[in-house]
Amino acid sequence: MAERREQIVAAALELLEADGREAMSMRGIAERVGIRAPSLYKHFPDKAAVELELTVIGLTEMAEALEAAEPGLLSCARAHRSFALTRPHLYRLTTTDPLPRMLPEGLEARAAGPALRATDGRADLARALWAFAHGMVMLELDGRFPTGADLEPAWIAGCTAFQNMTVKED
Repeated sequence: MAERREQIVAAALELLEADGREAMSMRGIAERVGIRAPSLYKHFPDKAAVELELTVIGLTEMAEALEAAEPGLLSCARAHRSFALTRPHLYRLTTTDPLPRMLPEGLEARAAGPALRATDGRADLARALWAFAHGMVMLELDGRFPTGADLEPAWIAGCTAFQNMTVKED
């Protein structure tokens, strides 16, 4: 039973990454696994449950990428960007809908941890940093910057502004 469930999640992830969320139908997942669509419902009650499993994968992999980054705001932001550009469909699924509160315990905190560390534990700045990185990435994924635009200076400027906010006043 667990093996079939893993196959279903793997097939859904393959479809998602190949053609985006719109291409990830229960029928398509079933075909990829080699079963009939109604058989999927023995393992998952609905498509949202499959998407939850993919969200867990996305948050876990994003947390791993951010944890592997060098300490600091710019490194954290670069890791965020790199993950999103490498796995754009998984990134979108993981970050564009309301976050399901049925995640494994500690996963949300783990995913937020690197941004909190990069902002000296300031939750307000960590949220702002995430919003900055997410906004920049989404604009890039959506092709909203001019072709060939050098985005590195914008990333540096944004991270420098956040870094200046983390400096403690005497």
